[in-house]
Amino acid sequence: MEQFTLLQLNGLVSQTIREVFTDYYWLAAEISDVRVNTSGHCYLEFIEKNPKTGVIEARAKGNIWNNIFRMLKPYFEQTTRQSFSSGIKILVKVSVDFHELYGYALTVVDIDPSYTLGDMQRQRQLILRQLEEEGVLDLNRELEFPLLPQRIAVITSETAAGYEDFLDQLDKNKERFVFYPVIFPATMQGDKTEESIIAALNTIYTHRDQFDVVVIIRGGGSSSDLHCFDSYLLAANCAQFPIPIITGIGHERDETVLDFVAHTRAKTPTAVAAFLIECMQNAYFELSDMQQAIVSLCEENILQNRHHLQTSLYRLQTSTSVLLEKQQALLYLYRTNIENQLTQYFARKKHLLEVQEQFLQLSSPEHVLSRGYSITTKDGKAVKSAKILNPGDVIETIFQSGKTSSTVR
Repeated sequence: MEQFTLLQLNGLVSQTIREVFTDYYWLAAEISDVRVNTSGHCYLEFIEKNPKTGVIEARAKGNIWNNIFRMLKPYFEQTTRQSFSSGIKILVKVSVDFHELYGYALTVVDIDPSYTLGDMQRQRQLILRQLEEEGVLDLNRELEFPLLPQRIAVITSETAAGYEDFLDQLDKNKERFVFYPVIFPATMQGDKTEESIIAALNTIYTHRDQFDVVVIIRGGGSSSDLHCFDSYLLAANCAQFPIPIITGIGHERDETVLDFVAHTRAKTPTAVAAFLIECMQNAYFELSDMQQAIVSLCEENILQNRHHLQTSLYRLQTSTSVLLEKQQALLYLYRTNIENQLTQYFARKKHLLEVQEQFLQLSSPEHVLSRGYSITTKDGKAVKSAKILNPGDVIETIFQSGKTSSTVR
C-alpha cells in the first residue's frame, strides 16, 4: 500500500479538483461571517439552510480577493441598495479551489445583484402575504388620524442628524404651531434595529394615552442599511400598534415592509415634520372656515331676528296703544260706576241720618217740654211715680222755660 504525507495527499486532492473543476460555476447561497482584512481581501462563508427547519445543510469557505472585492462590493450595494453583509442571499460566480494549507474554498470572481434584488423582493412579498393572512396588514393604516397631531413619540437615534433636522423643522414652522416631541432612543441600523425599535414601541404602549402619533425616523446612513426594516416581527408590531405610525427612514425610491404597514410614509425626517405641520395647517384652515361660517350664520340670524324684533315691537306698540285705550275706557266706566254707587250710598246714609236726627229731636226733653209737659226730679233724678215721694221731700219741676222747687206735704 502506497503511503502519503498530508501535504502529498492534499496536493493530490488539489490537482484532482483543478483537473475536474476546470470551469467557473454560478452559486446561489446565503453568506455569513463576512470579514475584510487589512489587505482588502474579503473572507466569508457560504451556507445553505433547510427551507423548512432552518438547519444548515451545507457550508463552504469563500474568498474574494481585494482587486475583485473593490469592484464587486460598490457595484452590488449601489444596485441593490443593500449592504454586502451576513444574512443575505447572493448569486456569485466562483471557482472551486483546494489549497494544501488552507483547504477547500470557493473563490468569487463575479456577482449578479439581480438575484439578491429578486430574493429581497420575494422576502418582502412573503412577509406582506403573511401579515395579510393574519389579518393585521392594514390595521395601522386604517386608524383614524388625529386632527391635531401635537404629542409625538419619536423613535430614532439620539445622535442622528435627521432627529435634529426633524426638531428644527417643527420648531421653526411659520404658523408657530406647538408640538410636544418625546424621544424613545433606538438603534436605527444593524442587527439590533429590530429588537431596539420593538422595545421602544413597547415603552410607548405603556404611555399610549399621552401621544397622538408615533414617528420612526432615520437620518443619514446608507440606503443599503434599510434591509433591517424588512422584518416580519417589526412589521407585525407596527401594523398592530394602536397609535398611527409615520415613517421617514429612506429615500424616495426605497420602500420597506415597515413603510408599507405604517399609517403614513414620508421620505425623510424633515418630510415627516412637514407632514405634521401640514396636518396642523389643514386643521387650522378647517377651523377658520368653520369659524367664518359660524360668524356668517350668526350675522344672518341677527339680521333676521332684528327684523323680527322690529316687526314685533311695532305690533306690540300698536297692540299696547289699543289695549291702553280699552283699559282707559274700562277704568272710566269703573270710576263712573263707583262714583254713582258712592253717591247713592252717601245719599241713603244722609237720609237715614236725617230721619234719625228728626227722631232724636222729637224724642228730646226740650221737644217734650215745648208741648206743655214738665219734668219732676228728686236728687237730680226724674220722678216717674208719686209713690217714691215722701212728705218733706224737696222736688224740682222743670218747664220749657225755667224751673221751680217744691216740698211734698
